[in-house]
Amino acid sequence: MAMKISPKPVTVGFIALGCPKNIVDSERMLAKIAQAHFLITAEPHNADVIVINTCGFIAPAKTEALEEIKHAVECKIRGTVKKVIVAGCLPERLGNDLLNQVDGIDAILGLAHRDAIAQIIKETLSSSRPVAYLDRQQQTILDDRTRLLITPPHWAYLRISEGCNHMCSFCTVPAIRGPFRSKPKKLVLAEATELVRAGAVELNVIAQDTTYYGHDLKLKKDLAALASELEKIDELVWIRLMYLYPAGINDKLIDTIAKSKKILHYIDMPIQHINDKILKDMRRPDSKKRVSRLIENLRQACPDIILRTTVIVGFPGETDQQFNELLEFIKWAEFDALGCFKYYAESGTKAAKMPSQVPDEIKQQRLEELMLTQQKIAFAKNAEYIGSTLTCLVDSVDNKGTGQGRFYGQAPDIDSVCIIKNCSAPHGKFIDSKVIGTKDYDLVVEQI
Repeated sequence: MAMKISPKPVTVGFIALGCPKNIVDSERMLAKIAQAHFLITAEPHNADVIVINTCGFIAPAKTEALEEIKHAVECKIRGTVKKVIVAGCLPERLGNDLLNQVDGIDAILGLAHRDAIAQIIKETLSSSRPVAYLDRQQQTILDDRTRLLITPPHWAYLRISEGCNHMCSFCTVPAIRGPFRSKPKKLVLAEATELVRAGAVELNVIAQDTTYYGHDLKLKKDLAALASELEKIDELVWIRLMYLYPAGINDKLIDTIAKSKKILHYIDMPIQHINDKILKDMRRPDSKKRVSRLIENLRQACPDIILRTTVIVGFPGETDQQFNELLEFIKWAEFDALGCFKYYAESGTKAAKMPSQVPDEIKQQRLEELMLTQQKIAFAKNAEYIGSTLTCLVDSVDNKGTGQGRFYGQAPDIDSVCIIKNCSAPHGKFIDSKVIGTKDYDLVVEQI
């Protein structure tokens, strides 16, 4: 009797690009792919199908995505890949033009088709021509439960909303991800519980603007109330609030953070600039006076608060005087961590059409000067930690016993880390450590 030979499983390679919101989408797609019994390979460029989940927010992200797509198409031409599928923000932003820009893509899918990825892979494998899945459903919010985590199992992102209602003149997010939609509280708590039961002790709460949570649903219970509900999950130890717009940080939220045992004394608030004229042109609702007062209030309520921000240099019309004002403010505020970006004129935004665009060489000079200023601040703050004791969450340990972890003031992937000497604890565990030195932006600690 002839033996029946099982068909070889289809292998899928997955490349995840972009921000934490995109990572959540990638993790959801990976789960769908696994549930469909496709074999996910660690060698994406040697797979039957390669899926690239892209970012298209600003020019560098678009360039990175296009390079990855072109590389995948080259692998297809060489025969190591059969089909190339492009998902996420870049198809959402460019639509069918993406198929014209890169010849050889087999399918593109927008954000609304995220959960249909397994079926799209099947259809693409049997199709001989490129297919576009671009129908928009921007009044809904997808369920992010059941994800195959890209992050280590002991921490995860918890997305509480989708889209954005702020119409900042430089930003493409509302055009890509649609209007702001809060995820129902019951769904957020169910997802958080699922992640914690799977081993997460740290949840990083994300949205385009987390402080806007509930506004669209006219909820009296806002972010502060949601965070208080998250605190009730027993095995959850750290709750980190990311992407807090300064205008949305109110006294209730500050008080909630100050009194909490689980909500970390860590605030990530993108100010973008501090000059009132630039802020107005950016269509930001903030002012220098209010942001200054907010920083003072936060430090008064939480003396151990860690403040992170992002700023943009070279916005249209930015003068030397306005840049210097930003520079002096950075010196005054002494942020613990800061990201600085050059302004990019993104098509479809109001700022791209503004007069007095700043030359790129001036943008680069300003970026370098600002980051050198911030470096001095960060290095001085690090030196102050030497001799102190910190509780660290271990992220990894090498075979020589050197670990890498973070204290509450370090968000995963974007901030500095703690280099742990003589680490005997496995990843996912909290340890007490003593700061014995610094290495660039990182702290060097020794397990106690």
